[in-house]
Amino acid sequence: MAFSMRLSFVLCLLLTLFVLPSSAQTQNCIGETFSQNRLYSLCTSLNELGATLHWTYHPSNGTVDIAYRIAQDSSSWVAWAINPSSSGMLGANAIFAFHDSSGVVTTISSIISSSSYSPTIKDESLSFTVYSKDAEYSNNMYTIFASLQLPSNKTTQNTVWQAGADFSNGLPNGHDQTGQHTLSKTSLNFLSGSAVSTGSNSKLHRKNIHGVLNAVSWGLILPLGVMSARYLRVFKSADPAWFYLHIACQCSGYILGIAGWGLGLKLGSESKGITYHTHRNIGIVLFLLATLQVLAVLLRPNKDNKYRIYWNIYHHSVGYMVILLSIINIFKGFNILNPAHKWKNAYIATLVVLACIYLVLEVTTWIIVLKRRRSSQKLQIGANGANVYGVRQQSVV
Repeated sequence: MAFSMRLSFVLCLLLTLFVLPSSAQTQNCIGETFSQNRLYSLCTSLNELGATLHWTYHPSNGTVDIAYRIAQDSSSWVAWAINPSSSGMLGANAIFAFHDSSGVVTTISSIISSSSYSPTIKDESLSFTVYSKDAEYSNNMYTIFASLQLPSNKTTQNTVWQAGADFSNGLPNGHDQTGQHTLSKTSLNFLSGSAVSTGSNSKLHRKNIHGVLNAVSWGLILPLGVMSARYLRVFKSADPAWFYLHIACQCSGYILGIAGWGLGLKLGSESKGITYHTHRNIGIVLFLLATLQVLAVLLRPNKDNKYRIYWNIYHHSVGYMVILLSIINIFKGFNILNPAHKWKNAYIATLVVLACIYLVLEVTTWIIVLKRRRSSQKLQIGANGANVYGVRQQSVV
């Protein structure tokens, strides 16, 4: 009965791992990464032409950083625009990207002053400030990067995007008049987002979730579980509560840790060309060691078994190794994610508190153990009929 319960428990834990990838399926814009490790707070998969838009809105000054991405041949041009006065193409303030005559990706800005599908395009200033703009072409996809001032400081703007293959005098000239090209426009709220928000699915948010899960599970819950097994068992009144507390901490820490580990694998698969080898390799070793710890429960000998001492040595050694590697990898994660200093300082403070508790409990439990040994020795001496000097007392008849 006990064996079947343990086996069911382990299978449930392993099932948790295998269902993680299926639950990580998200919209197209989620998995996109950008050069120079650029990150954005919000993103949406645009409803036409298979394009996506990522952005970060800065409410303090009403500016926005955007990344517009769309798949097109290198001989084509692409554009993204804000229209301050209408919902269509006429009056749109657009940023274009295309390959110039020398094959270099270039950007220009232009105000669309004609409603025809072949408007006159010229490089000019827009009706709002554009602080920077550039573009790149990779894997048959254009990406336009820009930082700009939202017109009239309004968070909701009419946006338009487009792509075409016609050029005139080396500049974009026109696009198809099919349904997608005529419908490629929307009203977008740069503050709240139209499809994906920071509070749920953005890549930066998922990185934060990955960090929190691993810091709490590997870096806090598992050490507490080890401390409960090492120190609480010394107190007779805590038996067998210490064992159940130990199991609860290790199981919950393992489940959360596997969730964080699976999310890390997902993030790694989405970050093409960016690999944090040490952080990844330590994470894989941690998963293997922690899983071996769980599986070892099935092979635990009884207390009176002569091989139990070897199982204990293995179990304790692997457990402490997991804790050490966990702490190292958490700090590796801090260096990668580079969050506000307060989070790293908070974790350091937590480790200091745990270390202080560890020292106090270590001294306390050793004092208790030594006292018990002395008491046990005195009881044994008394039971053998010897005095404190080891001389056996003669009975008087």
